[in-house]
Amino acid sequence: MSVQCAAHAVRAIAAFQSAPSSRRRVSHASVVPCQPRRAVAPVRAADSSPPAAPAPSSSSSGAASDKPIVPDDDGFTLAKVSFGVIGLGVGGSLLSYGFGAYFNLLPGSEWSALMLTYGFPLTIIGMALKARTLFFLSYAELKPVPCITYADAFALREQCATPILKQVRSDVTRYRYGDEQHLDEALKRIFQYGLGGGIPRRSAPILQKIQEEVSDDGKYCLVLEFEAKSLELSDFEKRQAKFTSFFGPGIKAEIGQGGDDLYQVRLISETT
Repeated sequence: MSVQCAAHAVRAIAAFQSAPSSRRRVSHASVVPCQPRRAVAPVRAADSSPPAAPAPSSSSSGAASDKPIVPDDDGFTLAKVSFGVIGLGVGGSLLSYGFGAYFNLLPGSEWSALMLTYGFPLTIIGMALKARTLFFLSYAELKPVPCITYADAFALREQCATPILKQVRSDVTRYRYGDEQHLDEALKRIFQYGLGGGIPRRSAPILQKIQEEVSDDGKYCLVLEFEAKSLELSDFEKRQAKFTSFFGPGIKAEIGQGGDDLYQVRLISETT
């Protein structure tokens, strides 16, 4: 009887010692697999969000105008060639060859005096036309302003543009000599430089570019874009009637803001 009691006691002790170890193994096994799952879940969530961001940028680019632009169709004309470049090119060549021939470095020594005679003044004239700081300031060279022509406006130009609008486009898209600025005479009368109610000469607007387009009501429109750092939009708006009168008849002028210190004068033809 005592032996059986001792055996039961030994089994109870053994079962009690083995239970905690099994619980420890179960607890360790349940904890270890959970660690990588916590680390992976945030990474996947972060990776899935960025691809949606570029969508707005692609849609915003569609806001730009997609109207076709017609290239310059006037072809080659002498008016679009700089006389300063011609003078420097021809005069410099004659001057260089003349010196070479004079010192017997090049053939044609009998012509050296003639080449020097014509080469020197041509070079000076070319330099005077290209450099506005020289003594021929009043005959300085004005470069053509950029012209943007949309296809729908090009189709209307011959029929709807008035002769004055065609002349304005032709004048400002070629080299000019003797004027301080493009449309100098027109701006002088409209803004009345140095007169009562006018503006100082140093504040005169400067033509930056022109643009041919079609207005909202389907009419041909020539846009003059000026830079005027010393003027306000109101300075142009109160002279709107003068723009209409000077560039008329057959047009109406509209004034608008083109950007920082940029102002647009829209000359809309009434011819249909």
